[in-house]
Amino acid sequence: MADKRADSPVAEKQAAAPEAPGEQQDQRPDAHLSGLPKLILSVAGVGVSLYAFFWVLNPLPALIYRPSFLAVALMMTFILYRAGSREDSENANPGVLDWMLAGLSVVSLGYVLVTFEEFSRRAARPELLDTVFGIVVILLVLEATRRTVGWTLPVFCLLFIAYAYLGGLIPVGWEITHRGYDLERIVGQAYMGLEGIFGVPVAVAATYLILFTIYGAVLQYSGATKFFLDLSFAAFGNSRTGPGRTTTLSGYFLGSVSGSGTATAVTLATILWPNLRRAGYNPENGGGVLAAAGLGAILAPPTMGAAAFIIAEFLGVSYLEVIVYAVIPAFLYYLGVVLAIEADARHMRIQGVEVDVPPAGYLLLRYGYYFSSLFAIIILLVLGFSPFRAVFYATILAFLLSFLSREHRMGPRRIWEALSAGAMMVLPIAAVTASAGIIVAVITLTGLGIQLGSLIVSLAGGSLFLVTFFAALAVLLIGLAVPVTASFIIAAVIIAPAFVEVGVELYVAYMFIFYYAVLGEVSPPTGLAPFSTAAITGGSPMTTLMKTWKYTLPAFLVPFAFVLSPNGEALLLQGSATQVLLVLPVVALSVAALSVATGGWLVAPARLPERVLCGIGGVIMLYLEPFWASVGIGVFIAGVAVHLVTNRIAGRAEPSDPGASPPSS
Repeated sequence: MADKRADSPVAEKQAAAPEAPGEQQDQRPDAHLSGLPKLILSVAGVGVSLYAFFWVLNPLPALIYRPSFLAVALMMTFILYRAGSREDSENANPGVLDWMLAGLSVVSLGYVLVTFEEFSRRAARPELLDTVFGIVVILLVLEATRRTVGWTLPVFCLLFIAYAYLGGLIPVGWEITHRGYDLERIVGQAYMGLEGIFGVPVAVAATYLILFTIYGAVLQYSGATKFFLDLSFAAFGNSRTGPGRTTTLSGYFLGSVSGSGTATAVTLATILWPNLRRAGYNPENGGGVLAAAGLGAILAPPTMGAAAFIIAEFLGVSYLEVIVYAVIPAFLYYLGVVLAIEADARHMRIQGVEVDVPPAGYLLLRYGYYFSSLFAIIILLVLGFSPFRAVFYATILAFLLSFLSREHRMGPRRIWEALSAGAMMVLPIAAVTASAGIIVAVITLTGLGIQLGSLIVSLAGGSLFLVTFFAALAVLLIGLAVPVTASFIIAAVIIAPAFVEVGVELYVAYMFIFYYAVLGEVSPPTGLAPFSTAAITGGSPMTTLMKTWKYTLPAFLVPFAFVLSPNGEALLLQGSATQVLLVLPVVALSVAALSVATGGWLVAPARLPERVLCGIGGVIMLYLEPFWASVGIGVFIAGVAVHLVTNRIAGRAEPSDPGASPPSS
C-alpha cells in the first residue's frame, strides 16, 4: 500500500476546523509542541508569512527569495515533523537530530544566498563546495519529504537520480537511453539554477501557495468556517436529500478556504458525520459522500489546489485563465456527486435531519460579507492585478471584515496565530515541490520527457484515443504513490509531450492531467481522503474507498471529452458562446447517464439492462462530434424508455433497497 498523505498538515493531523480558532489551541498543527520549540516554530511561521507579504510589495531575485523561503520551510519541517512518531508521546518536541537537520537547512541554503551572484553561472561546472552543499540540500529535501508525505516520493527521486547517473549503461537503441552524467553535473542541474529544486514548483509554493494558505487561515480565524457550514445547513433544510446536499455544498465552501481535498474531507467528517448517521447513512456510504465532497475542493475555483497554480506557471498564463478553464469541469464533478447522493437518498431511505440554524436569508444578510474577499480575488484578477496582489488585498479585506463580528474579530493574538498557521499549512507542499524539482531537473537534463512522450505515442500507434487512455492510466498509477501536486508535476513533464505530439493543445493536456492527478486520490487500491473519513465514521476503509470511487466515477470519464474532439475545448470555456452552450448540456446529460449506471436509480431502482444502456450512452456522448453525441443521446433515451416501461412507474410506490441500513433514530 502506497504511503501517501495530504498536501496540508491539517489534513494529516487535525480532525476539525474550530468555530473560534483562537480558543482551541489543540487544533493547531504545532499543538503537541511545548516551550522553546513551539515558540521558535510560531515565530518562524509568522516571519515567513510576513516575508511573503514583503515579497508581494518588493519582489526579490528568484535565487534570493526561493532559497531563503525553502531554508525556513525546511527548518520548520524538521522541528514540526520529528524523525519518529509524534503520536506515541505527549512530548513531541524535536530531538538532537531534528535540531541538527534544522540548522543544517539554514546553513546549506544560506550558502546560496551568500554566493548567488556567481552561483548559477557555475551550474555546468560546480566547485567542490557547491557539490557538497548541493548533496546536503538534496538529502535534506528528501528527508523532509519523507517526514511529511512518506517514503514513496523520495524513492522516486532517488530512482531518477540513479537514471541520470547510470544512463550510459542502458542498452543502445532503447527509447530512454542517454550518455549518463557525473554527480557534479546532476547536482549542478538540481541545485544550482532555476530548473531544479529552486524551479517553478518551489516558486509556486513560495508565492501562490503561501499567500493562499495565509488567506485561508485568516478566513478560518475570522469565523468564515462556521458561517459556511450554517449557510449550507440552512440552504437545504431537513429534506430527504438535505444531509447529502449540505455535505456537498459545505465541501465547496470549506474547500475555498483550505484548497486541500483531504483537509476538507476530514473537517467535514468531524462536523457532519453525526448528522449523516442520524439521517440513515451507514459508515461506508457516509464516508464516501464526505470524501467525494472534500475532494472537489482541489478542482473548484477560486482557490483550487497547488497544481492549478503550477499550470499557470507552466503555461505562462494568468491564474484567472486557469480558473476559467476549471469552472465547467468543477460544475460537472459536483453534478455527478449530487446525482449520486440523490440515488443514495432513495436507496437507503435517508431521512431529513433538523439542524437549529438561522434562516439562510438572515445568515446572508448578517454574515454574507464573508464572501466579499472571495469575490474580491476574482474582481482584482479581472482588473489586471497579479494573483499575488489580489490575494494579498483579499487577505487584508478578510481581516478588516472580521471586526463586523464581536465574537471573531481578529486582535493581535488571532493575527499572530493565523499567520503562523498559514505558514505551517504550506510546509508539506514546500517539501513535495522541492522533491518534484529534483525530478524535473533530471527529466530536463536527460530529455526523458520527450523520449517517454514519443514512446507513449508509439505504443498507441498514433491513436488519440489510445494516447488518452494510456495517459489516464499513467497519471492514476503515479497518483497511487505520490500526492496530487507531485503527481501532476511528474505527469506534466512526461505525458504532456505525448498529447502535443498527437495534436492536443498544451493547456488541454495540462487540464486532463490535472483532473486525473486529483482523481488519483480516490483510485483503488489507495485513497487518502476516503481512508481518512473511514477512520472517523468507523467504516471499512476499502469499502469507503469503493463508495467514493462510485460517486466520482462519472468525473473520471469527463476529461476524455477535453481531448477526443476539438469541441471538447468548449468545456474549458475556450471557443464561442454558441459552442459552449451546445456542448455543456450534452456533457451534463452524459454525467447524468453515467450516474444512473453507477447509482442504479432513475425514478425507481434501475435494473442491469437500463444501467448498461445509460452507461453506454453516457460514454458515447463524451465524444463531442454531432453524430456520436446524437447516437449517445439516443442510447440513453432508450435506456430511460426501458426503465419507464419495465417499472410501470405510474402505479408503483417507490421501493427501498432491502440491503440498506434502516434509518437511525
